[in-house]
Amino acid sequence: MTLFLWGAAASAIVTFALHTFAGGKAVARPLLADESLPKASKWLNYYCWHITTVVIAFIAVMFAWLALTTPQTDIIFALSSLTAVLSLLSAGVAIKAGMHPLKFPSTSLFAIIAAFGWLAFFAGQ
Repeated sequence: MTLFLWGAAASAIVTFALHTFAGGKAVARPLLADESLPKASKWLNYYCWHITTVVIAFIAVMFAWLALTTPQTDIIFALSSLTAVLSLLSAGVAIKAGMHPLKFPSTSLFAIIAAFGWLAFFAGQ
């Protein structure tokens, strides 16, 4: 179980890094540079960008904490469910935009975290 928890933590750290550095350059900077959006919409989107940053960091820290302590299956279940839902949400938004779901890196990145989480959960049962 601990190996899977470390896998979830590591994949969440990779997701955090990609979101923060590559995504910040490719998504957040152009968002802030866009003068056509209403001010409230632009800054609320930027706020949501940072909410996502905090959530991914929290997920990484929690999976690492679970790997270092006595794993609690209810928390593993919650984190795995959250990351699975975030992956499905990403896919749904991509589809609604007329894009292939894998065009959004968040679809596969959250799915990988969720997969490690579910493996840890079922290994602990």
